Amino acid sequence: MKRIMLIAVFLLLAAVGPNIFPAAEAGYGNLSTFAVQLLLPAIAALIVLALAVRRRQPDLWRAVAWGAAAGAAATVALEIVRLPGYRLGYMPGNLPRLMGVLLLNRFALGPNLASDLAGWAYHFWNGASFGIIYALVVGSRRVWAGLVYGLAIGVGFMLSPVVTALGVGFFGLQFSIGFPVTVLLAHAAFGLALGWLAWRWTGVPESPGLTTLRACLVPHPMAER
Repeated sequence: MKRIMLIAVFLLLAAVGPNIFPAAEAGYGNLSTFAVQLLLPAIAALIVLALAVRRRQPDLWRAVAWGAAAGAAATVALEIVRLPGYRLGYMPGNLPRLMGVLLLNRFALGPNLASDLAGWAYHFWNGASFGIIYALVVGSRRVWAGLVYGLAIGVGFMLSPVVTALGVGFFGLQFSIGFPVTVLLAHAAFGLALGWLAWRWTGVPESPGLTTLRACLVPHPMAER
């Protein structure tokens, strides 16, 4: 049970980053406040906790550390698809730039170098967070699972308050058919890259979360004697 709780804490901390932007767009607060009060403490706590379990739970350490690295690197694959889609006019705006403006509370002033850096850093942290969640929940045995995972994130994004706030309609279809196509292709690229990199880097083939949960629910034969 202690290990289950530990994994749950890791998942909770990793989920903070990807969720504060939709929460802000839904009107629950502003992104700059969420970043200071939630995001930065969550990142710090996640790093401290990962270092604390490095020797006692090496598989969790690898899942968190290398899952984060795989997710951040896979974000490059996402951008290889998303940026051309944006340049071709299939996206209504440059999302990392918008996130940076909101993070530094510069909506009335517009973007600058600091806000662009903040937005891209946040964008890559979200990729790292999804990588941590993937490594802990899915594991890395099946590369194709990354594709399913990436597409699920893409669909979730298009159903989120972020797309609603952009005013582009259901799945962005009021803007153009290129919007959902770009989003899904970009997240498919992210998922495939994540699945492959997690397989190569994490060394955690089975899902730590599911394996631990199964061990808690199914008693070991020796424990019944």
